[in-house]
Amino acid sequence: MGTVGIKSKVQDSVEYIRKFTKSTPQISIVLGTGMYSLADLLEDVISVDYSKIPHFPTSTVESHKSKLIFGRLNGIDVVLTAGRFHYYEGYSMEEVTYYIHVLKSLGVNTSILTSASGGLNPHYREGELVMITDHINLFSENPLRGQNDDELGPRFPDMLNSYPSELRDIAVKVSKNLNIPLKEGIYLGWQGPSLETPAEYKMANLLGADLVGMSTIPEVIINKYRDIKTLAFSIVSNVCYPPSAITETTINEVIEVVNNNAKQLQKLVFALIKKI
Repeated sequence: MGTVGIKSKVQDSVEYIRKFTKSTPQISIVLGTGMYSLADLLEDVISVDYSKIPHFPTSTVESHKSKLIFGRLNGIDVVLTAGRFHYYEGYSMEEVTYYIHVLKSLGVNTSILTSASGGLNPHYREGELVMITDHINLFSENPLRGQNDDELGPRFPDMLNSYPSELRDIAVKVSKNLNIPLKEGIYLGWQGPSLETPAEYKMANLLGADLVGMSTIPEVIINKYRDIKTLAFSIVSNVCYPPSAITETTINEVIEVVNNNAKQLQKLVFALIKKI
């Protein structure tokens, strides 16, 4: 538990990855549910299966490909995580966020997170793109619980500015230049995998959340801990508030909504790479 002892595991993972690529990307892009098509824009692609990397878990979620993908996006060296890990899959929080320590050792200092989430803001509509400005953590476990290795990060990381305003300002400017509508909101996360009840959606809205999902927050915590700057975007996959607007939702419907609206996010990320 915690980060003590993780350095030797990271070294094993990095040594294996270095058999395939010497790339030192400064930017990582985490592909959430339905976002895999962004990988089609990469050039000079090298893929490494999660299942082959020492100490890596394997994503079990439909639409997550379980690969690290290295390449050039808009002329910039990047690494894509085609498939993230979730607490609801049965992994510990340390396993969910382990890959971030590996990416840090490969050179990453900025992370772009993408996801699909339920819309709690009554002004949000299905398919809209939202930039996350802050979060409310209702996960039952913190990825930093346990002994801390002070060489990796502080025992008590301050979560102020977890979503740096300087990066968000750039994203707003780029979205306006591209005429891409971009809303801003607060993300509430809990473990899943069951979707929330109408009463829970109402509670989350009362707490001040605009979005609800089952990922992102553990990764943001470790990004802040490891001094990796975060930009996070989410596509509203279904409307969750007000209660009268709620309908039953399936994972296939979520993927369909994201696939139908992912091009706007791809276009934004493609342009952002040059600016950050």
